[in-house]
Amino acid sequence: MRADLIVTNARVLTMDAARPRAEAVAIAGGLVLAAGSRSEVEALAGPGTQVIDARGRTLLPGFVESHLHLVLGGAELDKLQLGGVHGLDRLRALFLSYAERNPDAPLLMAQGAEYGILDHPVTRADLDAVIADRPIAMMAPDHHTVWANTAALKAAGILAGAEMPRGHEVVMGADGLATGELREFEAFAPVMALSGETRINLGIATGGEPSPWPAEAEQAVDRAKALAGLRHCATHGITSMVNMDGNRYTLELLRGLQREGNLLARVKVPFHFKPHMDLAELDRADAMTRDFADDWLQSGFVKMFMDGVVDSGTAFMLEDYPGQPGHRSEPLFAPDRFKEICCEIDRRGLQIAVHAIGDGAVRTTIDGYEAARQANGPRDSRHRIEHIELIDPADVPRLSALGITASVQPSHPPGAMDFPMFPTMNQIAQHRWKDAYLTRTLAEAGAKVAFASDWPVTDVNVMRSLQASQTRPVYGAEGRDERLDLMAALHAYTAGGAWAAHREGVTGTLRPGLAGDLVLIDGDVEAIPATDLGGTGIALTVCGGRVTHALPGTV
Repeated sequence: MRADLIVTNARVLTMDAARPRAEAVAIAGGLVLAAGSRSEVEALAGPGTQVIDARGRTLLPGFVESHLHLVLGGAELDKLQLGGVHGLDRLRALFLSYAERNPDAPLLMAQGAEYGILDHPVTRADLDAVIADRPIAMMAPDHHTVWANTAALKAAGILAGAEMPRGHEVVMGADGLATGELREFEAFAPVMALSGETRINLGIATGGEPSPWPAEAEQAVDRAKALAGLRHCATHGITSMVNMDGNRYTLELLRGLQREGNLLARVKVPFHFKPHMDLAELDRADAMTRDFADDWLQSGFVKMFMDGVVDSGTAFMLEDYPGQPGHRSEPLFAPDRFKEICCEIDRRGLQIAVHAIGDGAVRTTIDGYEAARQANGPRDSRHRIEHIELIDPADVPRLSALGITASVQPSHPPGAMDFPMFPTMNQIAQHRWKDAYLTRTLAEAGAKVAFASDWPVTDVNVMRSLQASQTRPVYGAEGRDERLDLMAALHAYTAGGAWAAHREGVTGTLRPGLAGDLVLIDGDVEAIPATDLGGTGIALTVCGGRVTHALPGTV
């Protein structure tokens, strides 16, 4: 067989333990045909073979993004970005400019507003001083808090407050009106609805489906947002992803792109189970798993949220928050109810992924997975915990013992990339800093590790995340170095991520018969100083043998 594509003269890191290094890779029919020496691979060239000279750069399996929000990220690419912005004057100037460029927008929405964007807690009065006559809102980087002005709160019908499910809150002021701070998805959903993007938020906000089902014109609008996200991810070497919000509508959008030839990466989408749901709703998860089951588009797992986030005090902790006696937040699922849910999902043969940030949430999640194993017996479930920003030392060995995957984000530890050290670390007692944002400790205790960005919570740029993984700080005098070495970090972004998604038989390593998914880093990754990794580009991305991104002059 002759190759369709050969990348040669490369420093190939195959992530295959049987043959970890090579000089060239050949692809035929969308699959790896060979990975080996230049001579043996170049011998597979025929008259129609495209041959790319890597010029000594590093070639890897395509990156596996283990936790992102694809459609939401694509939709936010053209929103006002507030990362690194501080002070009311700068905030006002940016919003006014954005408003001028978008005169007809029903909601002026900004992303990436740090919790410390002002020198005091943000209120609707602050945002009224920015713009008062049009609805405006800004979302925190973690996507768990939105601040809105009075016009937005009025238009959304929540200025006087609203009844919310447990863990979701329209924060109220002494005057009996909303302060402007909206905590968690259902609290800010009425404001987000002003933008006309309700359909694409359902997967994370309610787990429901759009009703009535969107017309083709509406679906085309949403497909365009998903495609924008896919194109953006391709520029960062991503060929597989786990979309951590979803419903059947999300899958149908992606299937539409697949039919058009525009599905530029392999995507897994969950069924999102919410606390109010009956177990019978899991029939929808079974149907999604049955109906979407090829090498490009899959379901097969259930996502849940156990808590919120540290900054807003909604992460569920085992101890009181510093300076807040009696406040630990609470789990979104009652522990016994969560165990029941886990047992049923596991019985159906589905994977479980749970957002758990506080150590209380992490323990409750582990307890649920343990109950499922006791009820149903051991199996290759690969249940996952997403984030694990604080964990009690007693719970660390339980991940390995129960086969739980630690799905963590190198960009999230404060001081590692875009998130400042404070105010986040003020929300964790200093004697617990040594238990915060563990990676190496979890890996050394035997947990499988998968890396991700949680885009658009943080930048999806894999090289920046790799830099963060190699340069992150140590927290306090009792903290330890939690960095994985470079090869382990690369494994967590390739083979580790594929394994965590039950896709190691499809992608994640460069060996014959697996997917022709490649990323060519614009340099020798092993020679680049750790502090320069984030500035290193992606020269080439190939997914299923198809070039989805290339720097000029590469192809």
